[in-house]
Amino acid sequence: MKKNLLSVLILVLMIVNIALSAVMMINVVGTNQKTAALMDSIGVALNLELYTPGVGPEVSLADTDTYVMETMTIPLAYATTNTEDGSAKQVYIVFDISLLMDKTHEDYADGVGTVDSSVSVIKDAIFEVVSNHTEEECRTSFTGDIRNEILTSIQNLFKSKFIYGITLSNIKIG
Repeated sequence: MKKNLLSVLILVLMIVNIALSAVMMINVVGTNQKTAALMDSIGVALNLELYTPGVGPEVSLADTDTYVMETMTIPLAYATTNTEDGSAKQVYIVFDISLLMDKTHEDYADGVGTVDSSVSVIKDAIFEVVSNHTEEECRTSFTGDIRNEILTSIQNLFKSKFIYGITLSNIKIG
């Protein structure tokens, strides 16, 4: 009789265990679905932030013309830092920049000649954008947000989007 009573007790405990496991799984699955939905919405928001303003459709490498500008050296805004002896030091950023132009764009033919003759105006537009940022901003977002500001400024200068991108290289801050 004790064996049957023990078997019944084990059977009841197994049924309770299965019921509680089912309740727990229902709660975990619901929470997991909510977490997945939250992660999806965060991913959508990040994709919106990664959108590059002014960038048109994808341009193949064969349809891209690159205009390489000379190295630029720009003093950064509010970038005076105190050295060990208490004197102030101006911080500069040095980088190489190239303009990526779409050969298939309707404004390309007129724009290429304009780019050649407007290098100083383009440099001034780049100078205006970059010199408004501090050293910390340049260190954290130079290849992101500031790059987009430079591109938008150049596109506004030409009132066209035949310049669809820029490349930045050899970036040095100091």
